[in-house]
Amino acid sequence: MENKQNIMHYPSLKTVLMVEDTLKKQNNLVTREKLKEKMPKKIMHQTLNVILSYLESSGKILDGRKGILWIYNPSPKMNKAIKQGIEI
Repeated sequence: MENKQNIMHYPSLKTVLMVEDTLKKQNNLVTREKLKEKMPKKIMHQTLNVILSYLESSGKILDGRKGILWIYNPSPKMNKAIKQGIEI
């Protein structure tokens, strides 16, 4: 059985979208604290962690020791280039 953290409540879609939008606007790595400062509304640390976990598992961000980076690119041209790419 998986060990899951005890989550009091899950974030609303509005809050998830707010975090996504804030991360998309960042040009480089951002720490959790800086991300919370840049948000238009305050967010609890546990709620932010739940959202970041979801975004990482869905392939939209990289969350490392030095910070968080938005990596998702829905560009059809990018997907085509990846599919046609040659693996070395």
